[in-house]
Amino acid sequence: MTAKLFSPLTIKGVTLKNRIVMSPMCMYSCHNEDGHVQNWHRTHYTSRAVGQVGLIIVEATAVTPQGRISPQDLGIWSDEHVKGFQELVGLMKEHGARTGIQLAHAGRKAVLEGEIIAPSAIAFNEKMKTPKEMTTVDIAETVEAFKKGAERAAKAGFDVIEIHGAHGYLINEFLSPLSNNRSDEYCGSAENRYRLLREVIDAVKTVWNGPLFVRVSAHDYHQEGLNAEDYITFAEWMKEQGVDLIDVSSGAVIPAHIHVYPGYQVKYSETIKNGADISTGAVGLITSAIQAEEILENDRADLVFLARELLRDPYWPRTAAKELGVTIEAPKQYERGWI
Repeated sequence: MTAKLFSPLTIKGVTLKNRIVMSPMCMYSCHNEDGHVQNWHRTHYTSRAVGQVGLIIVEATAVTPQGRISPQDLGIWSDEHVKGFQELVGLMKEHGARTGIQLAHAGRKAVLEGEIIAPSAIAFNEKMKTPKEMTTVDIAETVEAFKKGAERAAKAGFDVIEIHGAHGYLINEFLSPLSNNRSDEYCGSAENRYRLLREVIDAVKTVWNGPLFVRVSAHDYHQEGLNAEDYITFAEWMKEQGVDLIDVSSGAVIPAHIHVYPGYQVKYSETIKNGADISTGAVGLITSAIQAEEILENDRADLVFLARELLRDPYWPRTAAKELGVTIEAPKQYERGWI
């Protein structure tokens, strides 16, 4: 039997051996607040490569120290970070996985000492710090930081770069009218709110020719916020700029109640994929092979991103193959156990 979940996908000359993607998940495991790769990261990510995940995307990695979600986040704001990522990429590739990195800036959701920045001086909630409204100089420096991060990611040998434009972090804060009430060219119309992301994509593409993904929050869960229909327009612009795939998540730009259930975000992926005629990835409580196969076979997404399920089962591709009646190649060291 063949299954679309285990069919290859080639994007800009990079072939993924299957459609299973490890979604970026913060590990909060850096010591000394220096953003460097630790043994935990080497063990954690390499385990999923041994488990035959097709594409592993390393967690949100800050392009500036101020852009970390927490002091324990990975960073790529310095050339000194490159060596650790080169080692990590090498370990994952030894086992046949393709590798990605999510470049990020936390904006107003940074939980750090000192000043934090955002499009507007609006705190996420009453418990969190009020950010400083970014100047145009701050914006230009941030765009340059994303470019430098992409340059370092290329030197590290990553196959894919994903720009983090979701979950209420900086780029998402600019996109959503709920968190952006500036009075300049970065606010107001959809074109203006998209301007920062447009500049980041253009800057990244000056140093990066490989597959480029953008993660979005396709629903703000607020009547005055954005929804998947709004993101069709953004996705069309991203496609024009050369983005290859939209990784479709939702929520977290403001505190909101979200009714979650298996596959609750897949409909947003389907809306954007069909509306903008662009490849998408689906994420959100996807746990079984049958569920993943349905998403792909019904053209609701091109890739399936798994998060917590891969924390529970690093060898989920084997589990999925058995469920679908597909034979996959085991690591030779595990052949006796993977029968």
